[in-house]
Amino acid sequence: MRQRTPSPAPAAPGVHLAGRPLLVHLGVLGKHAKLSTCHRRGYRHFDTAAVYNAEAALGDAVAQAVRAGAIACRDEVYVTSKLWITNAHPSRVLPALKKTLQNLGMEYVDLYLIHHPVSLRPPEAEGRGAVVVKKDLVGMDMEGVWKEMEECQRRGLARAIGVSNFACKKLEHLLSFGKIPPTGNQVEVHPYCRQNKLREFCKVRGIQLCGYSPLGATGTAWANNNVMDSPVLKQIAQDRGKTVAQGDCVITKSFNESRMRENLDIFDWELTDDDRRKISDLPESRGNYNFFVHESGPFKTVEDFWDGEMVAGQSHQTPLVSSD
Repeated sequence: MRQRTPSPAPAAPGVHLAGRPLLVHLGVLGKHAKLSTCHRRGYRHFDTAAVYNAEAALGDAVAQAVRAGAIACRDEVYVTSKLWITNAHPSRVLPALKKTLQNLGMEYVDLYLIHHPVSLRPPEAEGRGAVVVKKDLVGMDMEGVWKEMEECQRRGLARAIGVSNFACKKLEHLLSFGKIPPTGNQVEVHPYCRQNKLREFCKVRGIQLCGYSPLGATGTAWANNNVMDSPVLKQIAQDRGKTVAQGDCVITKSFNESRMRENLDIFDWELTDDDRRKISDLPESRGNYNFFVHESGPFKTVEDFWDGEMVAGQSHQTPLVSSD
């Protein structure tokens, strides 16, 4: 896709990843993004992954928006994609990113993440998709995989590289050998999963924490409804004239224009000290990670997956896996 100098356009204030400001991101899960609407509402970061089967749709939407003049060029958007666990092997990283770029119809992604800190034995044939066969879970060669991620950045195929669902211990291990530190770490973050220890760890080391499932993944098979159903959060929202859904850097999912506007209507207010105290007193409840737990795999329990950093009461999972 031809690169041109971006035209000025209004954008939400935000943090910087690889020198570009970001705060509210739009997750793309198989739905054809209306880039003109998204761009007009201030969205610049589009988050997808190989396993979402949405890269081609996103790429088509960006190309269509450029042709229609809704955006000047591909450089006006920030695209993140992720390395799925079947390709989390050193020899498969570069081919996987090249396939992602082919799907997107782009020369580079702005950010490329290791989706999970675990690998799956590659299937004999393509097409397994998101199905995780637990007996095929294996420990990831983190040093080998990260070396290839760094090569992706050196070749200009990814402007920045990072990780997703990494706890402090795994990040510490990666930092011990990585020549290029991860730009960001995408993890579950919401008022019932505050990630305070991980947040501080990343802040000290210059790693941007980016939160997904800010509403507890409502509508998914691993949903945690505590956020939207919380009397405490509902009262705070009512007092501030906001909704529970408005509340780091987060990944949103709505393609409804009024909700897209609402997602960005967060810069004219802040929580009071009393609000913060009430939220900090909420019991922790983490989402989905028994997906990668199996007696024969590298992680025997959810606590293993999170390196013992979960607090009591955090585990709340619904399996979407096969044990066969």
